[in-house]
Amino acid sequence: MGPQNTSSVTEFQLLGFQCLLEWQTLLFAIFLCIYLITVAGNMVIIIMVSQDPHLHTPMFMFLKYLSLLEILYTSTIMPWLLDNLSSRGHTISFSACMVQLYFFVFFGATECFLLATMAYDRYLAICSPLHYSSLMSADTCTRLVALCWLAGVGTGFLPSLTICRLDFCGPNQINHFFCDLPPLMQLACSSIHSTELLIFILSIAVLCVCFFLTLLSYVSIVSSILRIPSAAGRTKAFSTCGSHLAVVTIYYGTMISMYVRPNVHLSPEANKVISVFYTVVTPLLNPVIYSLRNRDFKRAMRAAMERKCSSYRVRVRGGIFIRQQSLGRHMEEHSHE
Repeated sequence: MGPQNTSSVTEFQLLGFQCLLEWQTLLFAIFLCIYLITVAGNMVIIIMVSQDPHLHTPMFMFLKYLSLLEILYTSTIMPWLLDNLSSRGHTISFSACMVQLYFFVFFGATECFLLATMAYDRYLAICSPLHYSSLMSADTCTRLVALCWLAGVGTGFLPSLTICRLDFCGPNQINHFFCDLPPLMQLACSSIHSTELLIFILSIAVLCVCFFLTLLSYVSIVSSILRIPSAAGRTKAFSTCGSHLAVVTIYYGTMISMYVRPNVHLSPEANKVISVFYTVVTPLLNPVIYSLRNRDFKRAMRAAMERKCSSYRVRVRGGIFIRQQSLGRHMEEHSHE
């Protein structure tokens, strides 16, 4: 028989930002606004790409799935964080903590795979434009997205299972705002050497490899951009690629600094600050960087808004006309009386 989990801890207390008690209300307002904007922005992308036939291209299809992923990813963390800030502390059961940990790793790993795939898509579009339509068809796009999600499902199981097998018999206070790997391992009573090694290897396999492939794609893109004869074209392409690479670097850089550092422990407050970047900031920035700065997407947004406004004007004018007709008939009937 395998080793059993002899944990005597049935729930954990998430301490959150206890060092900033006087700022809890302000932090709650800030994080609530960020969460609402993140969900709304990503929902706009999903709706626009789904409804506008001009956006039914591989790039925007990848972006739609990234937006769905961002909503799920940030919703795994933000409601617990907001509840923590409003109640000055929050308890979470052991099983719920493990579920949150699983979905956090699942969605985070899936985002890494999807970002690498999107970078490869841009590489094909810019470096092999003549073969792009055949290499990146709709079926290929769907298969790549499905592969990213399946790989994320498998990646999420390993850390969650290893953490479940640890013994938790001492303090149950997690000095963090969600059930993350480093603070959980610090509370374990049993040896965590093999768990740390597994998470270190998994982090290198997922984070570092995906970041390297993404970086390699953008290096190839930049080398192609440098061959563009037009200075304006080079500036525009560099602006787009630079903004994409900035968000990718923030996401991967903070994740790598958190998980690819065996036997090195930052302070709990530093861990929280780093975690805010990849759980709160990047889901907010992705809609802005990938869509709202894109010319085709802005054109589709303007067309949708114009259709809505013209429809609203027709309804308003029609309503006024009907009311005027009704008023005229009423006055005419009254005059006959």
